[in-house]
Amino acid sequence: MLALQILIDGFAISSLYALGAIGFTLIFGVSGVLNLSHGALMVVAAVIAWWVGGLLGPGIGSVYAGAAAGVAAALVCALATYRLIASPIQKSPSIPREEKEIFVLTGTLLWGIMLQEAIAYLFTNNPKTVRPLVEGVVMILGVRTPHNEILTAVLSWALIGLLWLLVNRTRMGKSLLAASMNPRGLTLLGFELSNIYLAVWAIYGILAGIAGVLLGAFLGVSSDNAGTLTASAFSIVVLGGLGSVSGSLVAAYIVGYLETLTAYLISPSIRTVPVLLLLVVAVYVRPQGLLGRR
Repeated sequence: MLALQILIDGFAISSLYALGAIGFTLIFGVSGVLNLSHGALMVVAAVIAWWVGGLLGPGIGSVYAGAAAGVAAALVCALATYRLIASPIQKSPSIPREEKEIFVLTGTLLWGIMLQEAIAYLFTNNPKTVRPLVEGVVMILGVRTPHNEILTAVLSWALIGLLWLLVNRTRMGKSLLAASMNPRGLTLLGFELSNIYLAVWAIYGILAGIAGVLLGAFLGVSSDNAGTLTASAFSIVVLGGLGSVSGSLVAAYIVGYLETLTAYLISPSIRTVPVLLLLVVAVYVRPQGLLGRR
């Protein structure tokens, strides 16, 4: 019974991690930014969804309004990350080109800490649980499973599928792919790179916001979770291979199930420790990641 519980819970949390990590991978692949404020954005989305839902009172309408507000808050924070942190550093003539990546890493890390502290100041750092989008439970081979947990996995994969269609079947998606492979060539064709980067950051913000709201309804969050969520996302994209979407999906399930096993069999307080140890080993054995090419 415990094994089945781990299998079900691990699948849901892994699907959620995959949704968050695919946006993380997307902005790195297109704009070359490893956003270390990722976890803070997810926390902002969850806390705003909890707050707005509480303000509007009981009723299913307030739950969905809160979720929409949380996603909108993450979108605003993602665009602010690009406009205020990533873009100015990348365009700065005073920073040597070879040092811009470390400046962006540092800038997004500090921005994430600022968001984390702002959430703690405004809403305290007590854990908050977003009301589930759907109520009720179902028995799966004797294991009580909330409908919201099933919705989390289904919605995560539906959004991943929509993103695949966007990237591979639309003009905008093809321009995103071109920007990841040859940005200079794209500009020669008349495309404005800043608009493409803005679009990919907007997509990322929406995905991170939805992942944050779903996480808040599934496990609950507090401002203290921001660093842990960023560490999990970073572990996934590095383990899968920087810029590799398929690698991130595979790594999300490795990380999700490893964290779930640790939480059930050892302690939830150290659920990320085995993942970080695995990451250290992977960096030594296969530094390009599972499906990375460099």
